[in-house]
Amino acid sequence: MSKKTLNQANLEKLGAKTLAALVMDLVQGSAALQRRARMELSAAQGPKEVAADLRKRFASLRRATSFVDWRKQKALVKDLAGLLGMIENTIAPHDADEAFELLWSFLQLAPSIHERTDDSNGAVGAVLSDAVELIAKLSPAVSQDPAALAERVLDAVADAGYGEFDGIIPATAEALGQEGLEHLKQITQAWAEAPPTEHDLEQYRGYGLRSSPEDSVRRNKQVTRSIILADVADGQGDVDAYMARYSEEQLTYGTIAPDVARRLLDAGRVHEAFDIVTRARAAEDGKSIRMFRYDLDAVYEECLEKQDKTEELMAHLRSTFEQTLSAPCLRKYLKLLPDFEDIEAEEAALDFAEAYPHLGAAISFLVNWSAHDRAARVVGTRADELNGDSYHTLTSAADALEAEHPLAATLMRRAMVLDTLNGAKSKRYRHAARHLAECRSCDAAIEEYGDHPTHAQFLERLKQAHGRKYGFWRLVES
Repeated sequence: MSKKTLNQANLEKLGAKTLAALVMDLVQGSAALQRRARMELSAAQGPKEVAADLRKRFASLRRATSFVDWRKQKALVKDLAGLLGMIENTIAPHDADEAFELLWSFLQLAPSIHERTDDSNGAVGAVLSDAVELIAKLSPAVSQDPAALAERVLDAVADAGYGEFDGIIPATAEALGQEGLEHLKQITQAWAEAPPTEHDLEQYRGYGLRSSPEDSVRRNKQVTRSIILADVADGQGDVDAYMARYSEEQLTYGTIAPDVARRLLDAGRVHEAFDIVTRARAAEDGKSIRMFRYDLDAVYEECLEKQDKTEELMAHLRSTFEQTLSAPCLRKYLKLLPDFEDIEAEEAALDFAEAYPHLGAAISFLVNWSAHDRAARVVGTRADELNGDSYHTLTSAADALEAEHPLAATLMRRAMVLDTLNGAKSKRYRHAARHLAECRSCDAAIEEYGDHPTHAQFLERLKQAHGRKYGFWRLVES
């Protein structure tokens, strides 16, 4: 490696004086880099100095009012992640309680930050989630009064308008202990049942809501109470308390039943779990679209396994595979078959997949199963059915098949090119130009095009039909 390569080892050889001068040059005009440099200087003085600087930075962020647009958001997120890193690496190893307090203050910055930036990409929220995860790591080492911590948790969750304290109860469960969790349950019930305060009501006035401010406050408290009590029940290992938040009808919902059944399974209550998941599956079968089928089916399969209902499990796995081309279901099914029967069953399943009505699903399954010869055959015989709008499926499949089956890869890339040009999707021109270049590179490896146009013929047809799409052709020729 060259001695001029910009890496840590070569920079260390420059010596402290040269590096210090270089840092001073780099931080000039950059407030973010200056803050980082000051933090590093504080770190050299010890954790207390870092904690003091962190609190100053938190105060500055809390006071800030200028809007952070998308161009500056990356720098803000980097700044926040750097502050979190300082807490984790400099404070936490020496003082878990101090780190805990700093992380709590960090999460409380959420309103002031969210109010002045658009976090539609979730970048800020992700850093806040990292802070909650770090609290979970510190929880066993934190010495907090359980009752006082429970009250802090309730206040935080009740006031969290941006979800910044989501997951805080599981994160602090060890610090709360059974005493703190029980206290949290009691004060949550009392809080939810208390009459709305003037401050509570003020938050719902002036928005033209159909319901009264009192009803809105009451409904919001009920939802928050349900979430808190569910987390407390998990922390206490109380499955019945977790279930109690749902009605009989709600326990048949595909969004709820899997979580409840999973908890029952973990508690060894297999038959109750099976009853809930069976009723939920029956309810889902009555719907035109089963949005949550996979979670529900996974728990159902585990229930069947634990009850040694092998024949029912095999019938379910086979049926599910035939409906969805689920590779995990097929693998489970094949493992349950006697020796040698699994080979014949696998071939039959792959034959079924080749004829599957949804071509994209068939291609994706066969490629992921490493049945590349079959995938290429399906593409070749059903090329007219290719949906060029299925960019993710076709791109990954073409990349996987290109080496051994260049014609199949070319046909899929042609489908994407045609979809882009026929739909005048100008934002995808650069991708279409790349796909066309990939078709050209495969041309020499294709010995026989069969009934399909050669690359030269395909290119000529494109020019005849889309010759005026100059933006595309400029990219092709560049």
